[in-house]
Amino acid sequence: MSNKFPKTSNKASIQVQDSSIHGKGVFAQKNIQKGDCIIEYKGERISWKAAIKRHPHDPSQPNHTFYFSLTNGKVIDGKVKGNDAKWINHSCSPNCIAHEIEDKKDRLHVFLFAKKNIKIGEELFYDYSLDVEGKQTKAIKKDYLCRCGSNKCRGTMLCKK
Repeated sequence: MSNKFPKTSNKASIQVQDSSIHGKGVFAQKNIQKGDCIIEYKGERISWKAAIKRHPHDPSQPNHTFYFSLTNGKVIDGKVKGNDAKWINHSCSPNCIAHEIEDKKDRLHVFLFAKKNIKIGEELFYDYSLDVEGKQTKAIKKDYLCRCGSNKCRGTMLCKK
């Protein structure tokens, strides 16, 4: 990805609705072309130390967060000052991909792009590829169970190790 800041689609191109996959989801309100920048993942930028202190956002769902980990070691907390991007669900066969892009002040931003043409009414997904410390045991994989239903589903939202 180039360092040129992408222009996102207008807000009317997506809408948050109930999802059959999990909780809320984000759905296309118009056709979206492959390669289009859909939305920036926004939220408060914090350290992992601060994220761990905040965790969990919801004690009844301790593994559900709106954290987006950045390669510079920071975290975007979509629950605080976030936008609709926080509701985009995981899929092992996603139709979107997240890219980090640096601005002129060397600050990282995350943008979601269409990996393929997305039709009106389709739910948007990206692969969370979550990373946890230590071995991915059966219990940990169960904590991060994937519900995407894809033919290529790996059964977990965790990254492949």
